[in-house]
Amino acid sequence: MMSYHVVIGVEVHAQLRTQSKLFCSCATTFGHSPNSQTCPVCLGMPGSLPVLNQLAIEMAIRVGLALNCTIRADNHFARKNYFYPDLPKGYQISQYEAPICENGWLEVSSHETAKRIRICRAHLEEDAGKNVHQPRATESRVDLNRTGTPLLEIVTEPDLRSAEDVDAYLRSLREILMYLDVCDGNMEQGNLRCEPNISLRATENDPFGTKVELKNINSFRFVRDAIEYEVRRQSKVLSEGGTIQQETRLWDEVQGQTVVMRSKEEAHDYRYFPDPDLLALNLSSEMIDSIRVTLPELPSSRKQRLIQTFQLPEDDAEILISSKALADYFEACVQLFPHPKTVSHWVMGELLRELNTRNISAQDSFMTPAQLIKLLQLVDQGSISLKVAREIFPELYAGGQNPESFVQEQGLSQVSDEGALMRFIQEVLLNHPAQVSQYQGGKETVLGFLVGQVMKASQGKANPGKVNELLKKALSQSS
Repeated sequence: MMSYHVVIGVEVHAQLRTQSKLFCSCATTFGHSPNSQTCPVCLGMPGSLPVLNQLAIEMAIRVGLALNCTIRADNHFARKNYFYPDLPKGYQISQYEAPICENGWLEVSSHETAKRIRICRAHLEEDAGKNVHQPRATESRVDLNRTGTPLLEIVTEPDLRSAEDVDAYLRSLREILMYLDVCDGNMEQGNLRCEPNISLRATENDPFGTKVELKNINSFRFVRDAIEYEVRRQSKVLSEGGTIQQETRLWDEVQGQTVVMRSKEEAHDYRYFPDPDLLALNLSSEMIDSIRVTLPELPSSRKQRLIQTFQLPEDDAEILISSKALADYFEACVQLFPHPKTVSHWVMGELLRELNTRNISAQDSFMTPAQLIKLLQLVDQGSISLKVAREIFPELYAGGQNPESFVQEQGLSQVSDEGALMRFIQEVLLNHPAQVSQYQGGKETVLGFLVGQVMKASQGKANPGKVNELLKKALSQSS
């Protein structure tokens, strides 16, 4: 089969974290009973008029600035006309000729190489409803709760060349949206939807091929799988002398393949025209600048700061900045316990394991930074061993208990008192004269056995470091 050059552009629909819809006051909460969050405006009833959500505008500007876009001072809304059962008005209010954000870029790392992905535009639009297809049912139902939910559609230029590129772009974009607190990034609930457009060409210098749009993808893994399948499918068609049809295809995760949904429409098919019910949106430079100064430290900048300030490995910093809440948790811990590498190991290991098991964010952690640091301080002071700390962590986390009180109540305190340790040591030396002679005769590996016997005699509570130190001293004095 002939090898082709892959060209990919990506459209991402990010649901903005407003409490109400884009043009009405209906709630945007996920999971309510069907059609319970609707009103005459989002249902498109005659005579109802849309009122623009100011917070959605501000969120769109925040995203545009973070993605290095130009924010248009003058932009307006248009009606995108098409018929579908989940679109009660028969049109979708969107932006076409004058998007709120345009001509930006996002730098990502793919195949260990920095790559700049150009952002063509990011525009506001309302979401449609959802068609619900029941297995083996003779009818489909429509839930209009999502109708009117504010979306920001972020469109790249065709700058991506592989599934790995798309994966890196999506992960970077999702991190930014979550750092900005404008989208929760939940793909399973449809709050972040990715639609790759894929085409192939024989050489890098050839014109772009016919593109196919993929829809219905709700995880990073499925995005990669769908793109890789579609590249194989198109390669096979072209290698056999066929032609690629411009169409929209769905990803069937069960079958592991894309299937035709409909022929792909062009912009003129939607008959865009300015929405007569909405005034043009004029944004002042003062408003844009006031939003610019509120932008948080973004993931890429934070990653470099963690590497430089705390001398963390790049891979560790990448994990820590993967969520703003996790990075905040880490830095709160380091302020209390200035040993960043120790803290990062615990946050990325024990803490992240518990968070992932419960599918929650670090900001909802049952264990506060202060509680984690108290546990690490007990290890650092020699009050408990590292082994004990790791063993009790799940119980401490689940119960939200004070580590110091828990250790005392369970009798887990490590014995570091020299007098108490010497009593254990003298007992072991007295009971194992053969091993003592071997050590004193130059067989130093026997020390491990003797340390183990002291630990056993102390029921595991002896401080191993202290035992080693005192045992060597006792053996040298008795030789």
